[in-house]
Amino acid sequence: MSKEKEKQCGRVEPQFHSAQLQAVEHNKGPMMVLAGPGSGKTLVITHRTKTLIEKYGVNPAKILVITFTKAAAGVMQERFHKLMGNRKVPVRFGTFHAVFFSILKYAYNYNANNIIRDSEKKKILQEIIENLELDLEDVNDFIQDMESEISLVKGEMIDLKNYFPMNAAKDVFQRIYYKYNESLQRRNLIDFDDMLVYCYELLKERKDILKLWQNQFEYILIDEFQDINKVQYDIIQMLAKPQDNLFIVGDDDQSIYRFRGAKPDIMLQFQQIYPKAKRVLLDVNYRSTQCIVETASSVIKNNKKRFEKKIRTENNRGKEVEIQEFENTKKQNELVVQMIKEYQSKGIHLSNIAILFRTNTQPRALVSKFMEYNLPFCMKEQIPNIYEHWIAKNIMAYFKIAMGSRERGLFLQIANRPKRYLSRQVFDTQEVSFDRLHAFYSEKKWMQDRLQKLEEDIEILRTMTPYAAVNYIRKGIDYDSFIQEYAEYRHIKAEDMYEILDELQDMAKPFRTYGEWFSHVEEYAKELEEQVAKNKNVVEDAVTFVTMHGSKGLEYDIVFILDANEGIVPHQKAILEEDIEEERRMFYVAMTRAKKELNIFFSKERFNKDMSMSRFVAEIISEEE
Repeated sequence: MSKEKEKQCGRVEPQFHSAQLQAVEHNKGPMMVLAGPGSGKTLVITHRTKTLIEKYGVNPAKILVITFTKAAAGVMQERFHKLMGNRKVPVRFGTFHAVFFSILKYAYNYNANNIIRDSEKKKILQEIIENLELDLEDVNDFIQDMESEISLVKGEMIDLKNYFPMNAAKDVFQRIYYKYNESLQRRNLIDFDDMLVYCYELLKERKDILKLWQNQFEYILIDEFQDINKVQYDIIQMLAKPQDNLFIVGDDDQSIYRFRGAKPDIMLQFQQIYPKAKRVLLDVNYRSTQCIVETASSVIKNNKKRFEKKIRTENNRGKEVEIQEFENTKKQNELVVQMIKEYQSKGIHLSNIAILFRTNTQPRALVSKFMEYNLPFCMKEQIPNIYEHWIAKNIMAYFKIAMGSRERGLFLQIANRPKRYLSRQVFDTQEVSFDRLHAFYSEKKWMQDRLQKLEEDIEILRTMTPYAAVNYIRKGIDYDSFIQEYAEYRHIKAEDMYEILDELQDMAKPFRTYGEWFSHVEEYAKELEEQVAKNKNVVEDAVTFVTMHGSKGLEYDIVFILDANEGIVPHQKAILEEDIEEERRMFYVAMTRAKKELNIFFSKERFNKDMSMSRFVAEIISEEE
């Protein structure tokens, strides 16, 4: 075929770097490809698949390529088909779940109706929680926590007797776990974690079925191997035998999903399990400038549990990484807006710019700033509306009562927040009357005193600004004590909930009246809804707001990492050394999203609290000195 004809078919062979070529040309037996950021791992996987077929004569139907998401599998398959001149080649591309479910379908005649829908799972858990009569303020958060923890226990195949839950008392978690699984079995349903566990148990017990699938998948290629969990790895090991034609591609430095059960240790120990495995390092970053590559390397090298690697780039040196400290987050956000406007005036497409955060709650103040300046932005993940949080609703209930409302629902929200020992039965009319409340407790002097204090507090709140009112509710009415008690009951950190209050208080500063505050709340909710609707369609030229987790696999010309403060990244929940190492990997992932410019910002003060720079920023600065 002529070069011109190859071009028309989209089949011009790329110029492989020596390490890439070694991986692409690998034939039989296990191989581990350590693929640094921007090192062309998709190119390697697709070309190695092509090489197996065209050079080594492997039957394409015997090749399995596994990725972690349906979207990634689709992209990989599309690139491979293009590489093969758009011929139909029966290589199997799929996620772990899709592949393992096909094995279950064969053995148990499962179909899509046997997979529990997310909404149904939430409904089952909600019913269990209601039947257990747990006194919860944050039911939705609790359900989400239970989903994650149940998934972790199944994915790690942990014996529940030896498991100490993170989000509830041990007996409570065990009851929820058992009742949830009983409910699935009654309905003949399985969840995504059951797919893995059931597949493992099937292949372990039925050697005939295992043999059939071993013959089917003689060559297995796995992308993003650093994200694999225990049960996935156990199944893959069984399927790969006896030839062990296992080709794994990943980067231990980019393993950031421990909360889903991902274990970088699995990759680190791969050559102990497969001592004959070849190892190759894709050490050239084709994405970023030398400055970005060197700065990112100066952070990640501080992790102890990792493969030593020297990542380099053939790109130019580029602009130095900008590290800047601000008096407070307000000043930080003001400069971000100013810089975005300057980029815009220079004709730089906003879609080439990303703003990265550790959590999806951080950008709320910046969202307001973008709205104020009418700057277009899109969100890769939905930013939770702070005003929809149950704590914010409690505060707003106080505000509305202070404005004169006597609606029963509002009083039920604040009656025992903090504890006043007011019975729900006393609120037996749609409109609440303090005279009726006093009459109900006429023989209890101590309750009369509590009611009197509540009336006085409401009167004090009536004339306050929203900012002063939040402060008074927290300190004068002692709502903070209620938060502390609730945190202990829920087995969560009070600091996380205090941060919601700190943020509410900070966001209340510009408003003089409750009326102004509520107008802003409505406008803010409307903007977030529009963003969600916008993200379902093709987004115009806009700045991307994305979490560090969500940024994995993405790249942008210009990247901002905001709030690079200790307690945010690494997160205050990160206590153990392995937690800190994962946070460092997350920071590394964030840094390596940048192609041309990287800005790392942090503040001295956030929500009126003193802050210090992240230890990861300190590592960069100490390297430069």
